[in-house]
Amino acid sequence: MGRFFILTAAVVAAIAAPAQARVVTTVEEWVEVEDDAPAATTAERFVSGAPLKQVSGIATYGPFRVTDDSHASLVGITDSRSPAEFAAMLRDYPQLATIDMVECPGTFDDIANLELGRMIRSAGLETHVPRGGSVRSGAVELFIAGAQRRIEDGARFAVHAWEDDTGHQAGDYALTAPENAKYLDFYRDMGMSADEAKAFYAMTNSVPFESARWLNSQQMRGWVPTAEHQAVVPAVQAAPQVAFLALDLDFGNPVN
Repeated sequence: MGRFFILTAAVVAAIAAPAQARVVTTVEEWVEVEDDAPAATTAERFVSGAPLKQVSGIATYGPFRVTDDSHASLVGITDSRSPAEFAAMLRDYPQLATIDMVECPGTFDDIANLELGRMIRSAGLETHVPRGGSVRSGAVELFIAGAQRRIEDGARFAVHAWEDDTGHQAGDYALTAPENAKYLDFYRDMGMSADEAKAFYAMTNSVPFESARWLNSQQMRGWVPTAEHQAVVPAVQAAPQVAFLALDLDFGNPVN
């Protein structure tokens, strides 16, 4: 049997957020797992802040809240279960057209998160960040996945480097290594040129996992074209279903 370990980040750091300091805390936990196959390297990225906003809806699918037949809100951290939850939501509400990204701290599983992004694009959904909306860390990829994207003034974004389950970050690997290439490929598939993908990825990795770089709505529009000046982008084929190791973590407040 293969033996591998999961390490959740153990760090206490001050994050400079607009107009206030944010304290970020995560909990260290080693979990030994027995498995018949070699473990795949995955990563987590999330930046927490104020308590998650309460969004009422007519149906709930993991971090998604269906608010009417054509809109769903994303409120929470995505994980290995999110692609299947998203697929179930589309099955039950085939007229969905817009994902409102209200309170999106990031992801516990970057591989599943990138798959979810491809599913959003394949479905042709718009991603919309309302005034006061917060899109952070791995959730930024989900925003980029929108076939059309809208950002209202007063929205906020946060980016930082990922950290994998071996404790390595993006800068520890060559840019062409699979660990980095999967992100660059994703950005290219979402409509960025090779140079744009590299520049955006370098910006997201300009601060380490333990910190965060905050961008306002205008700054993010400078990196990611939005509906006002964005040509209609083609849908992409969703990635094949992949089996993931579920990582159950408590999400405290405030916590990256």
